[in-house]
Amino acid sequence: MEIRLEDVTFGYNENETVLHNINLTIDEPGLICIIGPNGVGKSTLIRCMNKLSEPTLGKVYIDGKNIEEYTLRDLAMFMSYVPVKTQDCFAMNVIDTILVGRHNKNKWRTTDEDLAAVQSVMKLMGIEDLAMRNFNELSAGQHQKVAIARGLVQDPKILILDEPTSNLDVRHQIYVTQMLRAIAEERGITVIMISHDLNISAKYAHRIIVMSPPGVIYRNGTPDEVITEDVVRHVYGVECSIVRDEGRPHTILKTELPTEY
Repeated sequence: MEIRLEDVTFGYNENETVLHNINLTIDEPGLICIIGPNGVGKSTLIRCMNKLSEPTLGKVYIDGKNIEEYTLRDLAMFMSYVPVKTQDCFAMNVIDTILVGRHNKNKWRTTDEDLAAVQSVMKLMGIEDLAMRNFNELSAGQHQKVAIARGLVQDPKILILDEPTSNLDVRHQIYVTQMLRAIAEERGITVIMISHDLNISAKYAHRIIVMSPPGVIYRNGTPDEVITEDVVRHVYGVECSIVRDEGRPHTILKTELPTEY
């Protein structure tokens, strides 16, 4: 499915503009990582894509249809969103928490197909042992895995994740990102995730969108096209060296802080 943003600007008020004139088209399946420094508008950008935030100016289109014409329920039939931090705090077990992701397909009726889908994503995420644990008793990393499973169980055509690996250790960061790439390829879906890890993004993403102040897209392309010394210097204000690792760019950051730090 195609996502197209035309001249999208977003501001919380007239004195605080977060996104500036964003033009972006995503029309191929694959894993797409959005990177950039804190506060540059990455989360706001994906919230404009799923109608949780309404652009101040400009338009968002999904498969050629203005997103304003979709209800949130319409979008949930083919688009899934995993926030950086879930607000769920109720005493519901993990199975029921993940089942919430199926309700847009079957309303509030649980079928054998739903239960099979839950079992499948729990196995994929390696959380079968958490099945009967209460969600509000889990660690932050376990919360994150359950939230990703709930997004996947919808069987979406577009999966949007806001820093899905933020609470995971390095091993699980790699596993989850590798898994998301495999799912994008195997199911032919679009997976869009915000990441702060340049090297994991470069290793697994099909495409990387680099955002920079003041809330603009600075580069958009393959890892080879966007992970360069000049881009890292401009966007993050640090010096680095780029080496090759299994055919992909790998960033080695300089240890010295810039003099203006």
